[in-house]
Amino acid sequence: MSRKKSYSLGVLFTIFFSLFISSLTFAADKDIVTFQGVVTELDWKKKMIIVNERSFSFNQNTIVHNEKGSPVPQENLKTKTWVFIEGTKDKSQKKLARKIYILPKYIDEKEKRLYPFIK
Repeated sequence: MSRKKSYSLGVLFTIFFSLFISSLTFAADKDIVTFQGVVTELDWKKKMIIVNERSFSFNQNTIVHNEKGSPVPQENLKTKTWVFIEGTKDKSQKKLARKIYILPKYIDEKEKRLYPFIK
């Protein structure tokens, strides 16, 4: 096998391997949901929160943070407050809130740099 063919096969293998790994990474990210909105409903018995007509379940592992990123008790969640949610979807498309950040207001593009948890 000539040097040129060997080099070409190495480059092709590297490209293929890189694309394969990146496709796995992108597939994993599809299951993560992040957005901000106003809490319209909060059901403590069913452990459900509705934000912008999207319902999320939450559990004892769901961490609630204030706008500075410090953990606060889940009881600080209230209706009519702005929140940023980071959650996951399972195979049945049910959504679970992993992290909830209580915001002072809607955070626009210019202000997102002030809140490192908003990506």
